[in-house]
Amino acid sequence: MRLLIISSWVSSGHVGLSAAAPALTLLGHEVIQVPAVILSNHPGWPRTAVHPIPADTMAAMLGAVDDNGWLRACDAVLTGYMPSPQHVAVASKTIEQLRQDPNPPNIVVDPVMGDEPNGLYIPEDAATAVRNHLLPLADIVTPNRFELAWMSGHSTDTLTNAFQAAHKLKTRSRGVIVHVTSAPVSRGQTGVLTVGPEAPLLYPVTRLDGVPHGVGDVFSALVAANETAGSAVGKLDALVQGSLDAPHLRIAELARDWTTAPAIAATQLTP
Repeated sequence: MRLLIISSWVSSGHVGLSAAAPALTLLGHEVIQVPAVILSNHPGWPRTAVHPIPADTMAAMLGAVDDNGWLRACDAVLTGYMPSPQHVAVASKTIEQLRQDPNPPNIVVDPVMGDEPNGLYIPEDAATAVRNHLLPLADIVTPNRFELAWMSGHSTDTLTNAFQAAHKLKTRSRGVIVHVTSAPVSRGQTGVLTVGPEAPLLYPVTRLDGVPHGVGDVFSALVAANETAGSAVGKLDALVQGSLDAPHLRIAELARDWTTAPAIAATQLTP
């Protein structure tokens, strides 16, 4: 597959594009990377250098990719970190243009906007633009529990509430499939809750400490590459298990293990 990913890019570590692209490349996919912001590393480290890419520069990059004939051949588009409403507008315009093609790409929106316990880490107007403009264009959306609550306006403190919030989010779009990461399963478990046209499904995994950043970025990338939720969770669980307490996800070092990991079985939920 050829995928276009618009998100953040870091010099050191595996988050945003720097998590999604290497993971997909190891699986044999081609990735067109368009950064919305460049950072030295994840902001959780003591020192970080940040350089936002101007929205018009991002638009020019996408235009050049299109002029070279590469954009129209994409099988999927994944959007992640968006630092401003202007960046959202550029991404939305690109997606709308691609949707006019005879064989439009699959659109996956990872609404990278915040997490517990600190809340939003992008400006509120950017988060609002993601919800109002990118979400309606998505075929698949992959919020974490906080992002789901923020976009739906519904509590996600229990699995039942998370399902109701995902269903509410689903009705805002045109039949979007919602994969809720960090679903509140139990004290010792988390996982992915999938709410789509069929009965909701839960893919449970053990809740672990010492997990490096970038897990959600890899999950969204795998889903964008047509991995089933169960397959994506299985691969990601193997990657996480081998990366505990490491400074970054060990994407390359553990490639032989996580790329061949079995899928996680789903539990069907009663709405």
